[in-house]
Amino acid sequence: MKMNYNREEDILTVETGEGDIDHAEEMGPFIVHFDGHDKPVLIEIMDASQFLASATQVSIQAKSLEIPSHL
Repeated sequence: MKMNYNREEDILTVETGEGDIDHAEEMGPFIVHFDGHDKPVLIEIMDASQFLASATQVSIQAKSLEIPSHL
């Protein structure tokens, strides 16, 4: 898996596999590129800094709500 961040465009790209891109679908803040067998090979996260900040905030909130295992 390879990741690349374009600061000017604020786009994070994640290569999830190998193969030629056949088509792409927009899914919210994501653009997923598929090969000819509908296997995702590249994911683009638009407005990546905002997306990652939100994901981090949700993760922190979820962690603080966990029930201690000793209860």
